Amino acid sequence: MQTIEVVGFKRANLGKKDAKDLRLEGNVPAVLYGGEEQVHFHAPAYLFRDLIYTPNVYFVTLNIEGTEYKAVLQDAQFHPVSENLMHADFLLLNDEKELKMEVPVIFEGQSPGVAVGGRLVTKLRKIKVKALPKDMPENIKVNISGLELGKSIKVGEVPIEGVEVLNNPSISIATVEIPRALRSKQSQEDAE
Repeated sequence: MQTIEVVGFKRANLGKKDAKDLRLEGNVPAVLYGGEEQVHFHAPAYLFRDLIYTPNVYFVTLNIEGTEYKAVLQDAQFHPVSENLMHADFLLLNDEKELKMEVPVIFEGQSPGVAVGGRLVTKLRKIKVKALPKDMPENIKVNISGLELGKSIKVGEVPIEGVEVLNNPSISIATVEIPRALRSKQSQEDAE
């Protein structure tokens, strides 16, 4: 899996006022947990752009005042109005411990249903999986070359090796909808 580096600085003071001051300076308060003790730090907001505003998932190398930690972004809180990043939580990676992540879905192939005028509707953009960090996939490829009009592909139908899938197997990933024009044409043919 790809890795992004975030350079941060330890926080001297914890509290609302200090967090607010950090945000005004263009920084994001953050915490790293999962180790022996939590590490509170802050990092410039622009370093989170490639990590948060993307459909991809990444491992993160946190460089906090020279000490490097391998982590994954666990949670991010946003301002309800401005949608600015307010806080980030990171989980320290342990090579012997499984972790849960939502991995993006990538579609492969040409759907025969789309070729005759159907519309591919994505129902699930990410699949939640559990695996060791070394086995974590960057994405999950879903082959839609067998998807006819009105049919869908479900989580349980996708072969995913080396990871435990946490989503319900009966959830649809994608469906080929029949457009109204084709539906009315089909019902006219059925009536004749």
